[in-house]
Amino acid sequence: MFPQLGLKASSDPAQIEDRLKYHPQTFEFFTDVHNFTPAGLAELKAGIRSVQGAGIDQIVIHQPMKFGDIHSELAAPQTAFPDLYDFIERSTATLLELASEFDLQILIHGGYSGDFPRVIPFYQSLEAAQAAVLNRLDRFQELGGTHIMFENSISEFFAYGNPVTERAILDHGYRLAFDTSHCFIYLHGDNDALCASLAKLKDQVVHYHLVDSMGQSHDSLPLGTGKIDWARVWPLLNPRATNIYEINLADQTDCQEQLASHRYLTGLIS
Repeated sequence: MFPQLGLKASSDPAQIEDRLKYHPQTFEFFTDVHNFTPAGLAELKAGIRSVQGAGIDQIVIHQPMKFGDIHSELAAPQTAFPDLYDFIERSTATLLELASEFDLQILIHGGYSGDFPRVIPFYQSLEAAQAAVLNRLDRFQELGGTHIMFENSISEFFAYGNPVTERAILDHGYRLAFDTSHCFIYLHGDNDALCASLAKLKDQVVHYHLVDSMGQSHDSLPLGTGKIDWARVWPLLNPRATNIYEINLADQTDCQEQLASHRYLTGLIS
């Protein structure tokens, strides 16, 4: 039943144990560079087995957000950022192997706002940078098929709410992960525009990050504590999609803020 209780954790066994106490329907793993070392990959695989052993078959693995001092920015050209480029390629290949082995989903971020100023100077225009991102996503989509999805950013490189980007997304037929807060922040807290983007992309969304925001910065608030109008948003979500509550936690081994968000949403729609 949608919305599901969807929880997020790293591969840390203590975090996984905490989440499994609440019997989520969807589980998302947040990974980092450590998970692509032999020891870290073994830990991640053990975590996947624990989650599947608990009867959860809707599992998403999020590609690491950072590599060293830079985000995993798809627009970063190989010539200027060879180590980052190689890590994104290697980690994507490893994630696709996991997707095949365990029959799960992997999530790739289409961009990150934090490193936009470092990357955009290597392109003659924003349009050229966006084209480079789409070319890479096309290749990853061909490799991943129904095991891969792409998440929106606050960055201009891959932002929902941007009409040009949304036309390209629809034309390319991508499977999408929709982060509500990213779109809301990109649109400067405009609920009308957020709802328009949700409606336009609904049929291609396979996974939601349900998270509130004040619409100004990346604050990752529990639902009902920000300015997103959830009474308007809820009917625009694709009921065939999965979802998690991607909320900042005071304690990473206690997912109370995620649980509170689920209670808020189910209470709103009941």
